Amino acid sequence: MDLLEAYRRSLAEFVDRVEQVGPGQWSDPTPCADWDVRTLVNHVVSEDRWSVALLAGRTLEEVGDRFDGDSLGAEPAVAAREAAAQAEIAATHPGAADQVVHLTSGDTPGAEYLRQRIAEHLVHGWDVAVAIGAEPRLDPDAVHVCAQWFAGRIDAYRRGELVRAGVDPPADADEQDRLLAAFGRDPGWAP
Repeated sequence: MDLLEAYRRSLAEFVDRVEQVGPGQWSDPTPCADWDVRTLVNHVVSEDRWSVALLAGRTLEEVGDRFDGDSLGAEPAVAAREAAAQAEIAATHPGAADQVVHLTSGDTPGAEYLRQRIAEHLVHGWDVAVAIGAEPRLDPDAVHVCAQWFAGRIDAYRRGELVRAGVDPPADADEQDRLLAAFGRDPGWAP
């Protein structure tokens, strides 16, 4: 599967999970101990909005604080769907994967940034799913693309405290559970 297809699928899966959140579930706990469902979804939606500006070549200074605070408003699922649609357009614009994206960690190739976004959508999509009791299985092809990419970055992400310490998955764990464990998630987590 190519990078852009994996990106599209990760976006779609995240939005699908958000659309399943019931009215009384926004304050439910997630595997991210400090975040409830609404805070987690707000984080991803805000990042999707950032991605549009960053993939257009904007710097952090140019974007400023416009995506700080509440990105969800009164209709979180609508906000997630709209942000994902805009992010997909930005990511699939010709040349987006080939340009330099200006991140807090430094200038980053667009393709690398898109892989980071795939991970964000998949892992946080799983977080939302298990928090609300939805189907937690992720697209296996998108998981495979993400797992191959992350295998070479686990140590750097842990050193930079970008992910929690890994969890030891069972020996018979599938690729999704190994990926979640590498991101510090317990694949058996339940609220």
